[in-house]
Amino acid sequence: MSKAANDVVITGIGIVTCQGVGKDAHVALLSAASTPKPIVETEKFKPYPVHPLPEIDWSQQIAKRGDQRQMENWQRIGVFAAGLALDDAGFKDDIEACGTMDMIVAAGGGERDINVDTLIVDEALKRNDRELLLNEKLTTELRPTLFLAQLSNLLAGNISIVHKVTGSSRTFMGEEAAGISAVETAFYRIKSGESSHALVGGAFAAERPDMILLTEAIGAHARGDWVPLWSRRPSDGGGMITGSAGAFLVLESRRHAEARSAHIYAVIDAVEGDRGNRGAGNFEVRLERLLAPAAGLAAESTAIFSGSTGMHDLAARERAVLEHQLPDVAIRGFGGVTGHTIETQFTLGLALAALAVDGKAKVPPFDAAHEAPMHTGATAAVVTTVGHQRGEGVAVLSADA
Repeated sequence: MSKAANDVVITGIGIVTCQGVGKDAHVALLSAASTPKPIVETEKFKPYPVHPLPEIDWSQQIAKRGDQRQMENWQRIGVFAAGLALDDAGFKDDIEACGTMDMIVAAGGGERDINVDTLIVDEALKRNDRELLLNEKLTTELRPTLFLAQLSNLLAGNISIVHKVTGSSRTFMGEEAAGISAVETAFYRIKSGESSHALVGGAFAAERPDMILLTEAIGAHARGDWVPLWSRRPSDGGGMITGSAGAFLVLESRRHAEARSAHIYAVIDAVEGDRGNRGAGNFEVRLERLLAPAAGLAAESTAIFSGSTGMHDLAARERAVLEHQLPDVAIRGFGGVTGHTIETQFTLGLALAALAVDGKAKVPPFDAAHEAPMHTGATAAVVTTVGHQRGEGVAVLSADA
C-alpha cells in the first residue's frame, strides 16, 4: 500500500492487563510458543471469575500521592496507561506536543461507593419512607469531592492534570461503543488533517461488586472456573469474564510521526463503528459490511483479534461471520486471556494487534480447541469488538512498509 502524509499511524502504546504492565509483558504473550496460562481470580467474587489487575507501582506514572488518592481505581488505571503511551511515543516530557495533543477517552459511569449503597439498602429494609431515606443518605454520606471525582470526564481531566495533555478533549460514555467511537473519531480527525496527533483510550476496573452485579443482572457473567473463550457453555453461566485493564494509544499522521523520527508500530488502514437491531440477520449484514476493508488481506499473514465478550449467542454469530468473510485467517479471542474490558476493549485489541504486527508475531492460540496455529508472522491484523448489548466496530491494521 502506498504511503500518504495523512496515514494514521500508531506510535505509542500504553497497556495494563492481568498479563502485566507495559508492552513487554504483552509482546511476550503474543510471541509465546504455546497457549498462555490464564490469570484469574476465582475466590474473591465467587462464583464469578475475574481477570485481576497486576501489581502496579502507581508512582511510576502518577508521581503525586495526592493525585493518586483522589482517584478511584479505574481512573488510576487510565492515567497510568495514558502515561505509558506518552512515554512510549516519546511525548511524556514534550510540553509543546502535549499542549496541542487531542485527547479522546472512553469512560463508564465511574465507581459507586459500595459502603453507601449497602448502608442505604440495609436502612431501607427497616423503613417505608424510602424516598426520604435516599435523600437523607445522599446528602450526609457522600462527600462532594468524592462524587465529583467519579464523573466520566474526570478521567480526561486527571490525564490533563498529571500528564499536561491540554489540547482538545472529548469523552465518550457508553460501554464498548464508546471505545469504538473514540478511536474512530481520532482516526478521522487525523485523516482529514484536523489533527496531527492524539491520545485515545480507556480503562476499566472489573474487580467491583457493582460491575459484576450489572453484568449478572442480564445473565451475562460466567460462573465457576475459567474456561477458554470459545469453549464456554451455557451451563457455566452467561459466558463473559470481565477483566481490569487500561489501554491508550498515541495516534499520529505519518507526516507528524516521520518529522520526529518516531517508531511506527502499525498503520490503521480503516476503522468504523455501527449499531442497530441485531435480529433477523441484521447483525450479520452489518458486521460483513464493517469487515469489507479486510477483503484481500493475505490469510496466512493476517490475524483477527476478536474482542468477543464470550456471551454464547453473540460469540457464535461473530465467529460464523468471521469464518465466512475471512476464511483461513487465524482468529484470536483476546478477551479469553485479558478478560472483557467493556469501554477499553477496542483500544486494547488495537494495542495487541499493533504489537503483533510490529513484531511479526506468530500469535499462539488463546483457545487451542477452537483457534488454529499461525505458521507465518502477522503483517496485518483485523480488530473486532461486538458490544455485549449494542455496538460493533472493526479496524484494519498493517505493518509500516
